[in-house]
Amino acid sequence: MPAARVEYIAPWWVVWLHSVPHLGLRLQPVDSTFRPRDESYQESLLFLGLVAAVCLGLNLVFLASYLACVCCCRPGGAAQTKQHGSCCITWTAVVAGLVCCAAVGVGFYGNSETNDGVYQLIYSLDNANHTFSGIDALVSGTTQKMKVDLEQHLARLSEIFAARGDYIQTLKFVQQMAGNILAQLSGLPTWREVTTELTELSNQTGYVEYYRWLSYLLLFIVDLVICLAACLGLAKHSKCLLASMLCCGLLTLLLSWASLAANTAAAVGTSDFCMAPDTFILNITQGQISTEVTRYYLYCSQSVSSPFQQALTTFQRSLTTMQIQVAGLLQFAVALFPTAEKDLIRIQLLLNSSESNLHQLTAMLDCRGLHKDYLDALAGICYDGLEGLLYLGLFSLLAALAFSTLICMGLRAWKHFTARDRDYDDIDDDDPFNPQARRIAAHNPPRGQLHSFCSYSSGLGSQTSLQPPAQTISNAPVSEYMNQAMLFGGNPRYENVPLIGRGSPPPTYSPSMRATYLSVADEHLRQYGSEFPA
Repeated sequence: MPAARVEYIAPWWVVWLHSVPHLGLRLQPVDSTFRPRDESYQESLLFLGLVAAVCLGLNLVFLASYLACVCCCRPGGAAQTKQHGSCCITWTAVVAGLVCCAAVGVGFYGNSETNDGVYQLIYSLDNANHTFSGIDALVSGTTQKMKVDLEQHLARLSEIFAARGDYIQTLKFVQQMAGNILAQLSGLPTWREVTTELTELSNQTGYVEYYRWLSYLLLFIVDLVICLAACLGLAKHSKCLLASMLCCGLLTLLLSWASLAANTAAAVGTSDFCMAPDTFILNITQGQISTEVTRYYLYCSQSVSSPFQQALTTFQRSLTTMQIQVAGLLQFAVALFPTAEKDLIRIQLLLNSSESNLHQLTAMLDCRGLHKDYLDALAGICYDGLEGLLYLGLFSLLAALAFSTLICMGLRAWKHFTARDRDYDDIDDDDPFNPQARRIAAHNPPRGQLHSFCSYSSGLGSQTSLQPPAQTISNAPVSEYMNQAMLFGGNPRYENVPLIGRGSPPPTYSPSMRATYLSVADEHLRQYGSEFPA
């Protein structure tokens, strides 16, 4: 690569990506020179995408193995072990969610950088296209004036000056200078094919970039939604949300690896171009533009002379000579031939307009403007664009890691929820401490009212007339049964007898009932103590 230009220096990531081994599908080495139309080079980029596909396969094998281990592993029976496992699942899922959020942030930055770089490339292509179109317009406009307009005026002046040989000789000299200008203009390169290709390239690049940017934006939103669904599913113990997260997470995992494959191939191919862009442009412009002209615009240094300098100098000299001759005719011939004044003035205006076109053409053909557009395009694609692709590749890796972890934790949580529901199914539905029965009781009112101690005391009107049903009395301390217990959503249920020897939780008493119960219990113990021994 020639070192004549110092404005563009390939960044370190271009050198690093360019050094990635290029292998064909048969694992044979391939030249890393950027050749997008070569089949072997295309295979080397496809091989990089297949490497990402192999990584996806290994990831799926790991998830399948983990699923088999989760299904075959029997959960421990200890409550402490279950609590520790649930806590581990929760915190691992939280960390995976944070990694996913960080990946989305990196992806947003990379997507924006790539978009900025691509649109800088498009902007530079449009500027160069405008310059080339302006050059063609100036050349065609000046040629039209010299061929058609000037010839018409000279033909009429030849008829007017037919009797004056000296004036006819001056007109022939002016016509000869116009021929010299046309010869120089025809030697300038035409850029019609170049402008057509640049317009097509700019339109296709903008079209692809729009949908690429939009696709990544939708992928970021989907990733965040799936992370939110995973967190809600774990927090709410919802199997529906958890199943949706597992299915969508697997799909997102596939998209992440596919994105990594595309980004890797695009980044390596772009780095190959950015490592030697001049060589590629010189190769593709052969046959359309001369190598001298291409090098002039690629390097634009003082050591490289302009290939248009001689043509522009000849154009300027011929135009100046024509202006002098026409000015002489206008000064001396109008007095003899007044009818020639109009044509001579129009020729003079035409030459002045051609001189203005010459100055604009000189400025447009100068290498500095197009060279700046070239450097801007390289900066957009090799700096911002390629850097953004690297960040998008990092996003794909982090997203794949995060969703693999979330899927693993989702499988463990599913097993944990299934084991918990199975344990609840083994408990009697009439057990008030069964969470399922508690949820059912919250929606279904009790079928019948239990007669409590409060109902007996309130129905008789006095404490002395209280006659509870005869039941077996225990000698155990009364305070053993006075502990507070809350059943059926926290509502106290007061009962008239202690639950002796049943292994169930003790009943609950109000403060006023406790004193009444103590007095009644003492009275009945004295009255029936001998008849109902403990």
